[in-house]
Amino acid sequence: MGAGIMTEISANFSSMQPGLNTLLSRYGESMMWLARYMERIENLARLLEVTESFVRGPDGQPGWDTILQINSDEECFYARHQSVTETDVVTFYVTEKENPNSIKAMAHAARENARAVRPLISTEMWTQLNVFTGWVLKLQPSDIRLDSLYDLCNRLKQECQSHFGITEGTLYRDQAWLFYLLGKYLERGDQTTRLIDIRYHTLLPGHEPVGSDIDLTQWASILRSAAAYHAFRRQQPVTTTPANVVGFLLKNDAFPRSLSTSLRLVDNALSMLAGHGSMRRLCAPIQERMAELRATLADQTVEDIIIRGLHEYMQWIQIQISQVQQETACAFWPVTPHDSIMHAQSQQ
Repeated sequence: MGAGIMTEISANFSSMQPGLNTLLSRYGESMMWLARYMERIENLARLLEVTESFVRGPDGQPGWDTILQINSDEECFYARHQSVTETDVVTFYVTEKENPNSIKAMAHAARENARAVRPLISTEMWTQLNVFTGWVLKLQPSDIRLDSLYDLCNRLKQECQSHFGITEGTLYRDQAWLFYLLGKYLERGDQTTRLIDIRYHTLLPGHEPVGSDIDLTQWASILRSAAAYHAFRRQQPVTTTPANVVGFLLKNDAFPRSLSTSLRLVDNALSMLAGHGSMRRLCAPIQERMAELRATLADQTVEDIIIRGLHEYMQWIQIQISQVQQETACAFWPVTPHDSIMHAQSQQ
């Protein structure tokens, strides 16, 4: 069974075609960010859905503020809104295009990156993405009725999953595919650490006894936010504890959204890039950072991580993932002086 799982996982990285060195830098960058934005949209839709249904604060109300914390959006939110209400948070994250982390803003960015690589992607991939983003960009605050937030989030998730399935089935296996995978799994790893970091400390035992119905429901919400509830139940059918939940999301190699799986698949994509002569030198420093990342995760038990400081470790992982993104950008699409001037002018 284990061999079958590994064969399926490694299939994404087999049968690569020659001619990888011909990809334009801007194509690699756009493929990476296309994947990151689509992964981020799906994660955000799931967070909104689960928060409405399962996440509760000390007052028994939905913990909408935790979404702001997970995305580090407190400053941006309070610049536009005075208090954290359900209506304001949902609007902020769905239709406010001025918020760069809103679904509408990310859908626009995803479509523009797809447009930039239109010569590389399949007609099916472009058509589905174009229809999906067109629907999102037409959404208005009046279209979001809170009693149908579940339906909205469910469609967002399904559209993103359709995108990933079409991409898996139609995108040519060359360098563009590898940069797409890098973006997808870097984003997934980052989102998992943010979810664990914020929700774990929000749900540390307070006035409710550990193991109470409320406590277990809240811990289950972390699993649901990572689409991990049913997979966790297969491995942990009886006991739900903070350490078990965190350990599953960090270290379970059979769960596709765990941190360990995401880091392994990033490492695999880098290894495939490095397997082509001129790319080896560019990939080497990034691979060294990934090796350190994976070693720190493998060498510690989840109990060790929690005792030594889960928050600090999650923040360190997030910094390392950000560094991998930056080092990839510096290696494969470095900013020229002309680009810097143009970027500065565009910000004025």
